[in-house]
Amino acid sequence: MRGRKPKPTALKIVQGNPGRRPLNGREPKPPAAMPTCPSHLSPTAKTEWKRLARVLNQIGLLTQIDRTVLAGYCQSYGRWVEAEKKLQETPTLLKTPAGYIQTSPWLTISNKQMELMVKYMAELGLTPSSRTRLAVNIPSEEELERKKIEDTYFS
Repeated sequence: MRGRKPKPTALKIVQGNPGRRPLNGREPKPPAAMPTCPSHLSPTAKTEWKRLARVLNQIGLLTQIDRTVLAGYCQSYGRWVEAEKKLQETPTLLKTPAGYIQTSPWLTISNKQMELMVKYMAELGLTPSSRTRLAVNIPSEEELERKKIEDTYFS
């Protein structure tokens, strides 16, 4: 397929449908339940998961089937943090045994992980520009409290 990726119906509803194209009424609707954090994530990635998952779920941008996308972002984040820490300990340019100058492999890893993170962030609405395309209903404190009670008693 060529061209832009089709926009999910949920995003069309949230963002509005300026083109007035028909909405796909048969598009699958994943359960809104909170996905669990994958156990294989690094400690830094798990911390990032905890920071983002609940908020994204509460505003309706994270469902059970989006677990892999968020896990991918979090793992890229964890690797980026690790590479940045290593870059602080080592020089950016290294001299090879043959006498050539090359960039640090940690710089390459850091740049690649940042590139991946930006792609994931756009998918999840985590960048300022991607958020401008969203209009979500943020639940009130009362709604959040009611949801906590429901989750406690009906889970």
